[in-house]
Amino acid sequence: MPELPEVEVVRRGLEQWVAGRTVGSVEVLHPRAVRRHLGGGEDFAARLEGHRIGVARRRGKYLWLPLEDSGAAVLGHLGMSGQLLVQPEAAADEKHLRIRIRFEDGLGTELRFVDQRTFGGLSLHDTTPDGLPDAIAHIARDPLDPEFDDAAFHTALRLRRTTVKRALLDQSLISGVGNIYADEALWRAKLHYDRPTASLTRPRSAELLGHVRDVMKAAVAVGGTSFDSLYVNVNGESGYFDRSLDAYGREDEPCRRCGTPMRRRPWMNRSSYFCPRCQRPPRPVRSLPRVSS
Repeated sequence: MPELPEVEVVRRGLEQWVAGRTVGSVEVLHPRAVRRHLGGGEDFAARLEGHRIGVARRRGKYLWLPLEDSGAAVLGHLGMSGQLLVQPEAAADEKHLRIRIRFEDGLGTELRFVDQRTFGGLSLHDTTPDGLPDAIAHIARDPLDPEFDDAAFHTALRLRRTTVKRALLDQSLISGVGNIYADEALWRAKLHYDRPTASLTRPRSAELLGHVRDVMKAAVAVGGTSFDSLYVNVNGESGYFDRSLDAYGREDEPCRRCGTPMRRRPWMNRSSYFCPRCQRPPRPVRSLPRVSS
């Protein structure tokens, strides 16, 4: 599933090619693509037509297109295979084209939502006073957000009875981090994924947060991570951060730091990749012996 870097790359493409354009017509070709829009496909199209698109915004893995002349926004979630493509109007339709949005400006390009597995979709929502679609008001700020509170993040880590990778994937604590980039940041920080968050000192959590930011910025710079053709940017190009991965997907390959073969372990219906030498597992907590009365 696309994580923050992939969604940010798409957001930047939408900012370049869609912002400032007025919607001429909307065609919903599959009902599942608008299942999160309570009014259905016809209502989605009717409420979007004639409105001017603002600058695309993002929080975590969610992105949205504000409507400049109303208090609403088009919220997009890519799911497992969703793509937002800017295509020439004359281009052949993609096999899994779900929504087509045409504009009034005569530039000859349209916005298409393509989704093979139909887990993603578009929906129209009212926005909060700070411009956030109300459907995602509960999502925490992401680590690339200038207003992300590092001190509050550390405090939350210390107070929660959980492990560090679970915390990184908790979208109510820090948004946008998924399985791939969690493994990458933990490898850089030399932290095992099962390390209890209560054991992290303030300098250690600050170091981890720094690695999360660094790995995401590096991924954004090269277009994100594409393991197949399902994730692409708005021009249909794939990212190539997969060539720079240090942990994820490298089972049995030598650790780039110490040479020890990397390991993979099942984890919450996913996999965790780590170096058994650089990222030593936490010691089990021993229970104190009972004192007889």
